[in-house]
This record gives sequence, structure tokens and C-alpha cells, in this order.
Amino acid sequence: MKYILFEDFAGEPVPVIFPNRIDFMEFREQMPYAKVLAAGYVQLRGQAFACHGESKSLGVRSRPGDAAIIQERFTNPGA
Repeated sequence: MKYILFEDFAGEPVPVIFPNRIDFMEFREQMPYAKVLAAGYVQLRGQAFACHGESKSLGVRSRPGDAAIIQERFTNPGA
């Protein structure tokens, strides 16, 4: 799966996961958030997420803390 980590209107990171068949730029154009913080590929390995790669079209890559942000959103969806 792919992911893009956006910054919401309150300055908080918002991860969005979507299928590999959708292009990064195509998906990005559908979102209202102004700032993209990171993007790449995400996998569930056992009980933990792992992020890697980059989006050349968005000019960003995965960052070391992205998996923890995604994990937190799945653990505490209202956060």
C-alpha cells in the first residue's frame, strides 16, 4: 500500500493509506490539505507498520517517524 502524510489545518500529521494502483499525485489532488509531510509505501509486519520509499512526483520520501504516526492513528483513531 502507499501512504501520504499530510499536515492538517491544526498542524497535526494525518496519514492516508491507499492502494498501489493509484498514483501519488492523483491521490494528492483529491485531498484538501495544503502541506505534504512525507509519502512512500507502508507494510504491516507482524503487529507493526514499516514505511519506506518515496514519491518522486510529490518530491518527498518516507521518514523514520512515519510508521509510529500511522500506528498511533490505528491504535487511537480519534487522536
